Amino acid sequence: MTRFRNSACTSMMVGKKASIDGSTFISRNEDRVKAIEGKRFLVQPAVHGRDKTYVSPYNQLTVKLPTDGMRYTATPSADQSAGPNEEDGFNEANIGESATESVYANERVLGYDPFVKNGLAEDSMTTLVLPFIHSAREGVEYLGKLVAKYGSAEGNGVQFIDKDEVWYMEIATGHQWVAIRIPDDCYAVAANQIAIQQIDFKDPDNYMWAPNIQKFVANHQLNPDDDQWNFRHIFGTDTQKDRHYNTPRVWFAQRYLNPKAAAGQAPEDSEMPFIRKPERKISVEDIQYILGSHYNETRFDPLGNGTEEERKIYRSISLSRTAQSHILQVRNHATNDKKSNATANQWVEFGVPSFCPYVPFYANATDTDPSYRKLTPTMDWKSAFWLNEALATIVESHYEEYMEDDVAMKKELNAWARTKLAAVDEHVKGAGLTGSELTNYLTGVNHEIVSHYNQRIKQLIMKLLTDGASLSKLTFKMDPNL
Repeated sequence: MTRFRNSACTSMMVGKKASIDGSTFISRNEDRVKAIEGKRFLVQPAVHGRDKTYVSPYNQLTVKLPTDGMRYTATPSADQSAGPNEEDGFNEANIGESATESVYANERVLGYDPFVKNGLAEDSMTTLVLPFIHSAREGVEYLGKLVAKYGSAEGNGVQFIDKDEVWYMEIATGHQWVAIRIPDDCYAVAANQIAIQQIDFKDPDNYMWAPNIQKFVANHQLNPDDDQWNFRHIFGTDTQKDRHYNTPRVWFAQRYLNPKAAAGQAPEDSEMPFIRKPERKISVEDIQYILGSHYNETRFDPLGNGTEEERKIYRSISLSRTAQSHILQVRNHATNDKKSNATANQWVEFGVPSFCPYVPFYANATDTDPSYRKLTPTMDWKSAFWLNEALATIVESHYEEYMEDDVAMKKELNAWARTKLAAVDEHVKGAGLTGSELTNYLTGVNHEIVSHYNQRIKQLIMKLLTDGASLSKLTFKMDPNL
């Protein structure tokens, strides 16, 4: 079975005490094989009394769906022939999911528990889980039951979020998985490699696992350590490809957030910790910077000044083939009402994260703007996907000349977003908006936000195209007398 559809992603999670404002975060770059993988941002309606069976177009996985399901947001692929690939979103209960981070198990464990050809794969994971869960913990439990029943078609890491907890689950083989609750005062970064380390089987509050995983490892003598039960050591890989494709991305993020503790780490260090306590509080702008980074200010930057070998030695975090990037945030500071449904924001980025802004959508909405909902097969100024792809292409074409303007625009939009969200919070509190009235109001706010971002991007594109007229290589010193 082909695995072309798997995402070569980078994920980042942040606990509520590690963030600057008490928010919980999950986030990911969805990287694909093709340079352009069309994406849309949709709201899928709630269903009640449904009698339906889901069949995956990718591998014919067949699942009888629950009768009722909540409304949820998603960023599906425009091409549905390989499955919906809905990837990420929030449901009505403010529970978020990001699926998936592709991970790879070693041949020892796969020899005893191979993947199931028509088992659960990335194309189906958000569709089959997000509408039916009411907490981050339940997300792990629900997905674990699906893996037990149908098996897994591939190795995947999946993130879940609610207002209090962030969970990361790694499915390594056909039926074996573990999950860890990210500590409130910590963050974690995963980069296409099994990342979870020690599992404490005496602490079910902070760890979860497949029912027979201990017996599976013991019966087949798979643990290489005498003194620990380390999921990464038992199930993971440690290869030359890992050290050039995967570990440098984790190194860069930890170098940025833990400059003192990570000072002795090298990009190819196979034993970097998965869970770290940051040396300072983390903001949404920090997450944007990491997901949009390409080893900035190091000799490994493909757009920098290192040698040709240094600039090409490691796979970057942000790529030209990043289909979309997202940051799911539950803003616990936004309201004094713990039951408020105005705190979940899905920051959506189309195009290349190095160059394009993140748009802060309220998840409690009934639809999305047509520029995000509709996608033509070729370039169209009315499409947010194509608008951002155009911006990225233009900025990279004259990186040194255009990057300053691009960075300034993104900072400007982040400042505008903070002001806008604060104003919306105050209005929601002051007006006492709840229920459908709140949902309708936030749906309208999303349209306002999109309008502002799209217009600002168009303004920058026109400025850069105008400036580009003086950057052509088809120039020469002109005779002023002609």
